[in-house]
Amino acid sequence: MTLLLAHISDLHLDGTDRTTDRATRTVEYLRDLHQAPDALLVTGDVADHATAEEYQQAARLLDLPFPVLVCPGNHDDRATLRRAMLGREPSAEPFNQVHEVGGATVLACDSTIGGEDGGHLDTATLVWINETLNALPEDRPALLALHHPPVRVHHPLPDSMRLDNADDLAGLLHAHPRVAGILVGHAHTGGATTFAGRPLLLAPGVTWTLRMPWEGEPVANRDQPPGVAFHLLDEDHRLTTHFRAVV
Repeated sequence: MTLLLAHISDLHLDGTDRTTDRATRTVEYLRDLHQAPDALLVTGDVADHATAEEYQQAARLLDLPFPVLVCPGNHDDRATLRRAMLGREPSAEPFNQVHEVGGATVLACDSTIGGEDGGHLDTATLVWINETLNALPEDRPALLALHHPPVRVHHPLPDSMRLDNADDLAGLLHAHPRVAGILVGHAHTGGATTFAGRPLLLAPGVTWTLRMPWEGEPVANRDQPPGVAFHLLDEDHRLTTHFRAVV
């Protein structure tokens, strides 16, 4: 068993030609792959202003011949995302979803706080993660996906609005060795580190790329091409990631 999971983040669709072009190029790149991924994971900030029109555009763009798994980001609105993008009943409850993909389980978790840029996993979500993992077959690996990184990425902008209860998540993960990795967005830069002894992988941004402090100003590099991460989870539950620019 080897799971191939494509991962993008931070489309920030706003109806402009620029964001539409960048998102379209990224999706067409994925559609034209020699081997289709088992699924596409989108870790938040699908829309920029959380309007119904932005989510309707996202639904059209992400109408792909493989499953699309979505986490909300701080620019997203739970109710509008449910209704306008997914055709579900609107609700302001946390948007937590479990997906069985390629012999693994992906938990797409809601780390958003309404009206705020930072992230938090509320008690209901932490309980849901714990109960979902407990209910899985003993030999089934899992991946955890959320918008906000629970660690510093060493840039003052994303580090000022990361997950604020990382210790709660770390404590939970220590009880669940089946979690093979954590997949996040929000930082607009591809990257790799560890968290609670697991790989933590950041997806590149679609709309723009974060310029790191050693690269100088301005913060947003709008000329860098969109990026995609490809995560492979093998039969030994080992996670390997490749980053690609969509040129």
